[in-house]
Amino acid sequence: MTPLAIALALFVQDAPAAAPAAQPAAAPAAEERWPTGAPREDYQFVAWCYGALRGYLDMHDEVIPEVTRIEKQFRKPGTRLEDDMKVYADMQKDGREKLKLFQSALTAAEKASTRPINTVGAEAVKKGRSVWTAGPDVTKARKAQEWMSWALPARCETTAANLEQRSKLAAATLRGSEPEPAPATEAAPAEQPAPAAETPPAS
Repeated sequence: MTPLAIALALFVQDAPAAAPAAQPAAAPAAEERWPTGAPREDYQFVAWCYGALRGYLDMHDEVIPEVTRIEKQFRKPGTRLEDDMKVYADMQKDGREKLKLFQSALTAAEKASTRPINTVGAEAVKKGRSVWTAGPDVTKARKAQEWMSWALPARCETTAANLEQRSKLAAATLRGSEPEPAPATEAAPAEQPAPAAETPPAS
């Protein structure tokens, strides 16, 4: 081996290993993504979820004819229209159950609060419903496609469950810190009238 080849070989051995290529940052999990425009505070966020889901459920009758047309037109081989339409029916049923979960959490939070917060909740519900507000230029097909692809944010359910649990604990603590009512004083027995003196028998 020539001196030059030996030098090159030694240089390669002494050279530091190349740093591994930087890995692209992983996309945030569905639970971590925050819905655009949704409030960050738990009570208001659950109210927003309630409004968005309520709007989705209320649109069913409006969009389902167009949804049916789209499902018929773009049938995948080996699938049945009845099966796909049943999925939408199941989603309606599941959505109504989730509404109950959100309502229960909101009610618990309102009971545990030391000040009225239901007006703030009502505004958040309205904001959630507004995600379904479409302009006049939005076609029926576009609206139906948005409805078909929509999914309730994953963090809605977990946030509602945590909010309800915390609120119930807070309400119990609040009740425990209230002073016990003073016991009612026992009423004194009514004074009985003195017995009338017996009249002596006539002699």
